[in-house]
Amino acid sequence: MTKSRFESLQDAIKTYGAAAFENLVRCKGLADAVVAAFPDYIGCGEGCVRAVPPIGEFDPRQDYGDKAFSYAHRQVIALEPVRFGIALTVKNFEDSGALWLRTALAAEITGDTFDVFIAQQPVIHVPLDYAGKLDPVLEAIYQEFLQTFQVRVLAFNDQRFETGIGFLP
Repeated sequence: MTKSRFESLQDAIKTYGAAAFENLVRCKGLADAVVAAFPDYIGCGEGCVRAVPPIGEFDPRQDYGDKAFSYAHRQVIALEPVRFGIALTVKNFEDSGALWLRTALAAEITGDTFDVFIAQQPVIHVPLDYAGKLDPVLEAIYQEFLQTFQVRVLAFNDQRFETGIGFLP
């Protein structure tokens, strides 16, 4: 018996839903693994890294749980990259204060790999079986945080602007 167009559409929707759910669950697992591995990777110890929302206000001391992820704000699961933020708390050397850094990540399944996007870094392909294979992702996060400050200091020390046009305060 031939399927009707409506039945074919129902099958396509069922396949899409299964793929969207698999993408969400597997990307969430990858995100949890990245957040758990990052403190050891950079040597900051427990409690300095958290999953936070990728955009908007955030508090790195808060445990956001699923609210750190883009899917938490949707009523329908869509087949799209799962976005989240990773926050790093860096204690000051001079006083009891701390600096909070955040970078946004996105992950999605493409074939037999995850495509991971970290801020402006090039895409990183991670195998679906990622145990022990997260170093490229962890290094890209570290470089993103490090470059935030290195680029600003380079601009500050740029001698080309020493004799340029400017305004006095």
